[in-house]
Amino acid sequence: MNNTFIMEHPLVKHKITLLRDENTGTKDFRTLVSEIGSLMCYEALRDLPTELVKVKSPVAESMQPMLAGKKLAVIPILRAGLGMVDGILALCPSAKVGHIGLYRDEVTHEPHEYFSKLPDQIDRRIVIVPDPMLATGGSAVDAVNLLKAKGCKDIKFMCIIAAPEGLKRLQEAHPDIQIYVGCLDERLNENAYIVPGLGDAGDRIFGTK
Repeated sequence: MNNTFIMEHPLVKHKITLLRDENTGTKDFRTLVSEIGSLMCYEALRDLPTELVKVKSPVAESMQPMLAGKKLAVIPILRAGLGMVDGILALCPSAKVGHIGLYRDEVTHEPHEYFSKLPDQIDRRIVIVPDPMLATGGSAVDAVNLLKAKGCKDIKFMCIIAAPEGLKRLQEAHPDIQIYVGCLDERLNENAYIVPGLGDAGDRIFGTK
């Protein structure tokens, strides 16, 4: 679908390969997730509007482009989505940050909301929703549902790894949002983990089991 963008940049591919390695420790894993967040954000925001402003350099006065229009908000899906936030804020330090907390039922694999805190005027902002893994797609669909219920109309979802099943579910539920995927993997296994994937992103980011 034309609202989905699969990253082809060699730096993104290289860093995702390092993420997959089971020998990559917590510190390096966390750094890589943040760096990939920056690289993906760079691509996701290439359509930001600009306006010309007057600037006087040491040589001459001229009209030059600066960002215009709506402000940004970054709304990670807890907890793994937190790992991508610093990388995004490195490029967009003035963006407001909110949180959506969802956990996955171990039997049904469906998401359940346990926390939501959003910035003021969220409906007037361009919203970036980062989550490293798009597996079944349930959490992503529910997070976007929540944001749309708050009036959000300009939403960009970012994931590092996606399964075809989850991507299809998100595309069909929300064909109007932009979806940015670091790498589209093979499938989900019987436990709804992405194959080959990289394991549990939250556990590897925070060093938990």
